[in-house]
Amino acid sequence: MHVNRVSRARRRGAAALAASALLGGAAVATGPAANAATPEAPAAAAADCSDAYKIEQTLSGGTTWRMCWSYEREAGLVLNKVSYQPKGENAPIKVLTTGKLGQIHVPYDDGQNEYDDLTSFGFGMGLQGLKAAECPGGTIKTVKLPDGGGNVKGLCTTTRARGHAYRMAGDAAGQVWQAQGKDLLVYTVNQVGWYEYMTEWRFSDDGTVNANVGATGSLSYGDYDAGDGRGWPIGKGAKDYATSHSHNVFWRLNFGLDGKPSKVEQYDSKLTAPSGGGTPKIKTTRTKVTKELAGDVKTYRWWRMVSATGKNKDNHARSYEIVPGPSTKYPGRGYTKHDVYFTEYNKCEQFASNNLRSCGAGAGKSVDKWVNGQTLTRPVTWVNIGFHHIARDEDQQPMPVHWQGFQMVPRDVTAMNPLTPDALKNQNGNYMSGR
Repeated sequence: MHVNRVSRARRRGAAALAASALLGGAAVATGPAANAATPEAPAAAAADCSDAYKIEQTLSGGTTWRMCWSYEREAGLVLNKVSYQPKGENAPIKVLTTGKLGQIHVPYDDGQNEYDDLTSFGFGMGLQGLKAAECPGGTIKTVKLPDGGGNVKGLCTTTRARGHAYRMAGDAAGQVWQAQGKDLLVYTVNQVGWYEYMTEWRFSDDGTVNANVGATGSLSYGDYDAGDGRGWPIGKGAKDYATSHSHNVFWRLNFGLDGKPSKVEQYDSKLTAPSGGGTPKIKTTRTKVTKELAGDVKTYRWWRMVSATGKNKDNHARSYEIVPGPSTKYPGRGYTKHDVYFTEYNKCEQFASNNLRSCGAGAGKSVDKWVNGQTLTRPVTWVNIGFHHIARDEDQQPMPVHWQGFQMVPRDVTAMNPLTPDALKNQNGNYMSGR
């Protein structure tokens, strides 16, 4: 509940009222670690991406990721100028112009409470300080919060193993080609009332990008009142019921493959029933998305963002495929009824719901209202991943992290697997035909 979010923030020692006027009266949670003295941070992110705002990491296998970061009052961490340079490429390949959260919408099943955590509840100003143990082998960067919010050592950049990148039996007896993958991990933790959200970006050595939000922290004690079938019994017997609710997380992405606005394509595959005892056939068709679109995930449907100018060494257009993770769409609001949105760039359209900026008469305050038939020349991609949280005994205490997110997977960005061993580099296409 709203009042319980505020009371918990105060119990943790947050300077709740300092930013209330800026954040629509919502309390701001910062936590004791965030209030500790930290080294002075630069005043703002420089346009040329000064060293304080630069992230660069070369991973095992020779892949280098480069990006700039900044921090916003509502959205929190923003990644800018993201580029990927695998081994064998002479220059970095530009991927994302910007990437950030577009909203965390939290409606409760009993209809009593509904929150927009980014724009109504001080998400960005709730940045938590991180200890070295939370960023093993990495660096914790100091973030200067907007509006005089102080300095917080709250941005972790580190590397993390992810297991097999590939495995293939070789031609010789006992020969195995295998490699263990590595990721660059960039993350922050933001407290909103009883919840703590981990905003995580993983950049893999094979070019894949994973965007995830993990919810942890604690169940609100004020929610233990849902004895009407809209909650789950927590604790001894059937006295306390934690109210069920949804977490609808939106990401806002501006793809800039090879430095130009990317194009949108949708692919659909259709199965033809067999005739005469044969095998079913599947045909895949491409649709160039030239107008704004609200899209729904379906079996055999996917989207990719395509470079307007760049091609790989096989002369195929570079692109990134959007691969949504598991999701439960919340049907209660128009903006949560679709899985992806492609809108024409408009500076004022920053948040998928409860957008703070005025975008003109009749423009609306949510992403579904912005899909109105405009031609896509500078597409902005919005991805919506929902999670219906029906609490369980194991959610206390503290609450295990539950993750939701999606992948951006390279499709023809390089001519071969960027981690291909040198001995196999001649095996591109139908190499056995001698072409």
